[in-house]
Amino acid sequence: MRVFVTRRLPGDALDRLAAEHDVDVWQEQLPPERGELLARVPELDGLLALLTDQVDAELLDAAPRLRAISNYAVGVDNVDLDAATARGIPVGNTPGVLTDTTADLAVALMLGISRHLAEGDAYVRRGEWRTWETGLLLGHDLHGATVGIVGFGRIGQAVARRLEGFGCEVLHTSRSGGVALGELLERSDVVTIHAPLTPETRGLIGDEALARMKPTAYLVNTARGPIVDSHALARALHDGRIAGAALDVTDPEPLPAGHPLLEAPNLLVLPHLGSATHATRERMAGMAVDNLLAGLAGERMPNCANPEVYERQEA
Repeated sequence: MRVFVTRRLPGDALDRLAAEHDVDVWQEQLPPERGELLARVPELDGLLALLTDQVDAELLDAAPRLRAISNYAVGVDNVDLDAATARGIPVGNTPGVLTDTTADLAVALMLGISRHLAEGDAYVRRGEWRTWETGLLLGHDLHGATVGIVGFGRIGQAVARRLEGFGCEVLHTSRSGGVALGELLERSDVVTIHAPLTPETRGLIGDEALARMKPTAYLVNTARGPIVDSHALARALHDGRIAGAALDVTDPEPLPAGHPLLEAPNLLVLPHLGSATHATRERMAGMAVDNLLAGLAGERMPNCANPEVYERQEA
């Protein structure tokens, strides 16, 4: 069967895929353009995609042979699950594998922004460090702070476990309990986002939410960029309404040159590194390939984002 993989993946998982199927791997650094994908999919039986690839109804309509989609990510907001399910196509993802790695990075971002690590490094490299100063780049402590976790799934809970070692008071919002979002925003010294991107969470952190945060508080986002209104955050940072923000994800992603957010003070931005360790990315590749191999063989994917597709088949 013919399979297209939209990017090179770390490790040797693709060798297992190529041992059983005719595999074409996109070799460029940037993802394939929309037209390139549309031109390829009519002949495909399997697709291994990244978050940068929009797998929507139009693409699926152009792919009559497609039997399985595997997404190299936990989130599947780049895939139209309803359209895939309607066509009987299972969609795989990689849950659980990046929980601890992303939680590590979230805490690193809390420390990085609250202790001015990027600014300190730049200060030294510019040759401006002449002597030890009592008032240089003063920040805020993470230990003993109140941290609000928006979204208390796997990653949110993993962050909470790490914060126990810092003696933090942890607040959280979730579907099953916790505190109201407004209370969390008003009480927290750090607000960290770990919710999925849904119609309800898109733009959740905008002007109104940011206005409820303390002026000494920090915002951290390692979830999905569109949960935070980028322009509202830029305004809040420029006006000094919050102390700073640390982002691993943005909207849009990547941020184009000249975007207002890039001109904002007290901002730390990373290029979506939440899962970026050798071990985690290789495990993700293995899971993505396992999903695709199962789907192409007509077997149930080990990790399927639309399991109802199997219920329909059984019915």
